[in-house]
Order: sequence, then structure tokens, then C-alpha cells
Amino acid sequence: MDVPVRMGSPKGFWHPWGVDGHNAHTNVCSSAGRAGWHYWTGMDRPSADFANADVIFLTSAHLETGHYFNPHAQRITEARQRGAKLVVVDTRLSNTATHADYWLSPYPGSESAINLAIANYLLQNDLFDREFVRRWWNWQEWMEEAHPDKEATFESFLEELRATYQAFTFDYASRESGIKESVLAEVAAVVATAKSKFASHIWRSAAAGNLGGWQISRTLLLINALLGAIATEGGTYPNAWNKFVPKPMYVPSHPDVWNELTWPSEYPLSMNEMSFILPHLIEEGRGKLDVYFTRVYNPVWTNPDGMTWIDVLLDESKIGCYVALTPTWNETAYFADYVLPMGHASERHDLASYEQYDGQWVAFRQPVLRTYRNHNGEEITDTRVSNPGEVWEENEFWIDLSWRIDPDGALGIRRFYESQLRPGEKLTVEEYYSYIFENSVPGLPEIAEKEEVTPLRYMQKHGAFEVTKKVGKRYEEIIPTSELDDTVTNEHGRIYTRTPKPQNPNITPMGDPDPDEEGRRPVGVEVDGELMRGFPTPSGKLEFYSKTLAAWGWADQSIPWYIKSHIHPDNLNDGEMVLISTFRLPVQIHTRSANSKWLDEIAHTNPVWINPVDAERLGIRETGLVRVSSEIGYFVAKPWITEGIRPGVVACSHHMGRWKLNDDFNSYMMRTVALDSAGDDRRLVPKAAPKPFESNDKDTTRFWWQDVGVHQNLIFPVHPDPVSGMHCWHQAVRVEPAQPGDTFGEVYVDRSKSKEVFHRWLKMTRDAYTVSPDGTRRPRWLMRPLKPTKAASMLPPRD
Repeated sequence: MDVPVRMGSPKGFWHPWGVDGHNAHTNVCSSAGRAGWHYWTGMDRPSADFANADVIFLTSAHLETGHYFNPHAQRITEARQRGAKLVVVDTRLSNTATHADYWLSPYPGSESAINLAIANYLLQNDLFDREFVRRWWNWQEWMEEAHPDKEATFESFLEELRATYQAFTFDYASRESGIKESVLAEVAAVVATAKSKFASHIWRSAAAGNLGGWQISRTLLLINALLGAIATEGGTYPNAWNKFVPKPMYVPSHPDVWNELTWPSEYPLSMNEMSFILPHLIEEGRGKLDVYFTRVYNPVWTNPDGMTWIDVLLDESKIGCYVALTPTWNETAYFADYVLPMGHASERHDLASYEQYDGQWVAFRQPVLRTYRNHNGEEITDTRVSNPGEVWEENEFWIDLSWRIDPDGALGIRRFYESQLRPGEKLTVEEYYSYIFENSVPGLPEIAEKEEVTPLRYMQKHGAFEVTKKVGKRYEEIIPTSELDDTVTNEHGRIYTRTPKPQNPNITPMGDPDPDEEGRRPVGVEVDGELMRGFPTPSGKLEFYSKTLAAWGWADQSIPWYIKSHIHPDNLNDGEMVLISTFRLPVQIHTRSANSKWLDEIAHTNPVWINPVDAERLGIRETGLVRVSSEIGYFVAKPWITEGIRPGVVACSHHMGRWKLNDDFNSYMMRTVALDSAGDDRRLVPKAAPKPFESNDKDTTRFWWQDVGVHQNLIFPVHPDPVSGMHCWHQAVRVEPAQPGDTFGEVYVDRSKSKEVFHRWLKMTRDAYTVSPDGTRRPRWLMRPLKPTKAASMLPPRD
């Protein structure tokens, strides 16, 4: 199978031929956290109202510690000042944990056991919102499917629910997590006081680290769902109701092909593309890439098993041409045929909207120098003219490239980049954003008219616009009669209509449940005789019971449950410890911030956190080095002996250990290395530390650090979760003092072992060819940007 262009989904401009970017990255980032939310709500991430909460419950930390768009720290601090309680569940002592009323440092992967013990406490003591559960859970489906011998009444459901979770006692959770039973009981009692003002958050952390991590997300949301704390003041909203993504000028038609290299049949429930196993699939002979684009993505460094990426990128029979679109130099760019520098935030036009509070807004980012020069009388129509180094802004790059690929429009690509005002001419960014602001942002044209300016000029001047506030419980919205035509209501209250779906200017992704057998679309759900909007799930309700999971071979995980992680003590060999590699220091963002000198001065290295008990047992001293060995290799690093990590667990921060292959350029954060290859052996050998250098910035002669950490991800084999598709980051490792000849920053990998691990985890899957209930490759209601057509979604005959 030849794949002419790597299909993906760009974060900004819609274009019909795709790049590997944001969504490809989520299976090494957040797919497990998303999956837990999606199977409950049809939406894929939380938006906690921390400012108004009475109890804040964080699994790890908040978004501001690893992202850059949510003022969570401020709102949590303000809530605590007025008396809100803060619970932080994090094996590592984070900055957030130091401010907590309760810091729980559990054994990694046991978080679901803690969540279920709290849920069991609420159930057994009748401390939950019975009416919310009765009205908005799909409990009838669970009773009919899992307990067909019982009468499907609400009281019978509660009886079965209590019986189902009664084994998750504080004693059981204590034995799994290592947290004292009395502490868990105290925390559960605090949670119960919150009622509907319970704000919870999970994103990566435990969900990203563990096999079955998506159930950690799902069990946490179970607590919200019991308390009725969903889309309430002080509770937790689904992100799609607090975010606004305006519909663009052009949206391509649904593709009529399925890409087997990014959505292989072994992972039919994967929340996002399986890009991190792409080189393994190519090496197996499943296909090749003629052209491979990446945008703001550094797979050699960011993904697990980067040596496999290097091998495949160097083999032109597997990847014919590789193009790296990146705003900063990165490790993967060394192996690119073309490196195309893309503009940073201040060097491009872009839209932004993030879930931050009970409202929706959209912001307009502009290239600073182009805007400045235009305000001063110049007419700059190409951002490259004003950007330093003639750097492209991404919008204009895609427009120009598409016109060059399809100059006469015969391929059907150019039409997505053609002016509507001047047919036959290129679309400009001004026209593109003018269209969006005039047609896809409700209320903006009217506000702009009051100022006697165009919507584009309004956004250029003000930068942001609030679309709506106080969204509230959108699921309780009454369906207007204009949407009800020839309706049918199924036995569980799901309402279907023949009325076409209204054009929605907000295209924030969410679930898209299937029509009924006669083609009616789902429009809402009947609750106590009222026709309400409900949730974008197959049932229209919160899906405590996922019929999707049950139908696709995972009936044993169809309700919130506890999956023992791949690094559970039962699964470790003698002498192994757990390595947590998922945490970030809050001043760095992946490899994107490596050129920020002040951030680099604050955080530039990643020692291995180790508890004093373990350090003493293993003979490790802070003056020496440690060797950390996974099942495919090892790295050599410096230790940091601290009580900020529990015994039996070590930790090493993300985003450090940057490297370069030569001295062609200088860097604050990259050591010079050599890559050695012999048979299946791969080595990253340090050659020189970064050092001060002369430039037009005097600070480059003043930077004082040489310790830039170690590239730990290279020794991580791929661990794709068989349900969510998420790479399970936590590692079973052996930790020991460095051996004679070991060098700080050194990395060794055995490629033959990485292949063995890939195939071992592949055997854990339940292939669509075996489990698909309807012949499709993937449940069609699950989120996916611009999902393929129904025909393309059908499983083809196997050879």
C-alpha cells in the first residue's frame, strides 16, 4: 500500500491533504484522559469551575502546570482563600501539592481504586444526588444488558450499583495505593460535602502513564456524576460547552479513504491517530509514505522509542520525502529533506479559544511586526516580509503550496484556497478571517457595527470577543419545535428527527451519534416527559454503561472500573521500580520553548528523583550518577535524593535532554552527541556540553549551565493501550549506580527488544475484524475531525 501523503488533522487551517500535528500527538499526550470523558459525555476533556468550587480534586495538577492557556492557579488560589478544600492526588510532590489540604501520594496506577472507594462511600451512605442519577444516567441500558434477570427499576439499579462497587472499600484502596485508610476516609467525607460544587480535573498524568489509564479518568468523572456536579456552578463542565471554534470559510468533504497506518484495525477504539507506532507499522511492511509532513511535532525526541523513528526516517524506501514544519530547530529536523521554519505565536495569524470558565470566547492572534508596520502606513500583504528571517506564517504557506501543487484546480485542492470575493485569485488571510468574523461568530458583527468598524477591524483592535456567558446545563435545554419533524423516540427516550441538523458556527469537536435505521438524526432525549438536548452520546445521557465498549469486545470494562496497570506490583519483576516520566516543570513546553533563555535558566536539567530510603538501599549518592534500565535499554543521569517522591518510585521530568549532531549552531539547551549504530544496538554518545557563545545578544556569553539533562524517552518501548490507544508512559525500570565507563547523558537501546515489546503489546488488542458488531472499522459516533465516509469506514475483506 502506497500512501501518497500522510493524512492527519492540522490545528489551524483546514486543508484536504493533511499533516501530522496536534491530533497525532494526542496519543502520546492525552488520549486516555480524553477517552474516559468521551465515553461518559460524548466530549473529551474537563473544564472545571475552580473559582466557585467548594472542593477541588486534582489528579496530578492543573492545566497551567503543563499548558499555557488556563489561569487555573489563580482561580484555585482564590477558591482556597474563601475556604474551598484542595485535594491533590500525585505520586510526586508538585508545586500544586505543596498548597493542598490533602496531598495523596499513591502507588502509580492505583488512582482508580481511590476514586472507586470514594464513589462507594457516597453510594453506601446515600450521599449522592439520586434525582440527577435517575434522570441523566443511562442506568436502564445497564440493567437490561448486564442484569436482564432483574426488574429495570431505579431502586433495583441502585441495589445492583451498590453491590457492584461494595468491594472497593477504603481498606482495599489503601492496600492498592499505600495511602492510609483513615486518610482516604477523611478525603471521601470532604468530597461528600461539596455536592454539586465538586470541581475535578485530570488530563495526562496518571491517565497517560498507565495501562487502563482511561479508566482513571472515567472513575474520577463517576464521582462528579454521583454528586450531580456536571455543568454546575463550582462543578465540572465538558470542554465543548466552554469553548468556541468558529467554522472556517471552507470545510473539505469527508474523505473516502481510510488510512491503515494511522488507524490500524487492532485499535478500533483509539481516540486519536496511532502515530507513535507508525514506524513499527512501516517496518512490518504495512505501507510506505511517499511524503511525510510534521508540524510543530518532534517525534524522534517526544515519542517513545525514538531510535525506531530515526531508522525509518533514514530509509527512503519507507519514507520517500520528509518535510518538517517547525518554529524551532528540533532533533527530528536532522532527518528531514526539507526544514521549513514556521512562525511562532507572534509571527502569524491564528484563532484561539480555550475552556476557562462557564462561557465561550474567541481571540485573534496577529503577526506583531506585520501589524505594526501596517499601522504605520506600510502595506504588508505577505507576513514573510515582516517576520525575521523571512519566516512563513502557516496560513500563507498552505495557501501558496496548494496553488503550486494544483495550479489549474484539476486536483480539487486549490478551490479550498481560492478567494470568494475575487474568483480565480488566491485567498488572503484578511479575507479568510473576515469571513469567519462576519459569518461564524454570533454577535460580533452587531458589536462591530456599533463601533462603525468591520468585524475584522474590531478583532484587530480588541483581540478577543466573548460569544456567550453562563452557558450552564446545556443538556437541559428544551428542544425547539422547529427541530422536531416526524420524530421517533426509542425505548430509552432517545429522540430522532427528520429535521436537518442546524448549521452551527461552533465546530468544537464532540460525539456524533448515528442516525436511526430510517435516517433520522438524534436530536435529544426525553426525560420525565420533557424533550431535552441531552449529551452527544448514543443514549443522549451520561453513559455510566458504555454499550460501545461492550459491543466492541470490552464488556468487562463497560462501566467505570479499576484496571491494574502494567506497572502494578503484581506485574513487576524482582528489583524493578516504577519510573514516572510524564510530569513537566511548569516553565517549559515540550521542545517549543528551548530557545527561551530565561526559561532555560530556570529549568534546564532533569535529575532522577529518588526517595532517601531507595537511595540508601541501592547505594546511590547525589555526587555520583545513576543508570536507569528499561526492558530495551538504559540512560545515565544524575540523581536527586528527595522525600518528594514515594519509596519504590523514581521520576524524571519531561522536556529535557535536548541534543544536536554537530556544532553548526549554538544552543542553551542542546549538547552535541554522536549516534552510533551496530546491528540492533543504538547509542547516543555525549560529545560536548553547551557553552557560552558570541552573538548580538550579550546574554549568550553569560549563560552558566552545562547540565541539560538526559533524553529518557529513547529507552521507552511503545506501550499502546488496547482501548484508548494511548501510549502508557510509566516504565518498569532497574535503578543502580552508574557502571564503570558510563557517561552522563549516555543512552543505549536494543532495537530487537523494542520490536519484541511492540508485538507483545499488539497481542493485547481486540482487532476490529474480530469484534466489530457492524462491519465498521471504528464506532462512527466517536470524535474524529472530518471523519471518513460511511463507505470508507467499512472493513474491507482480508486477504
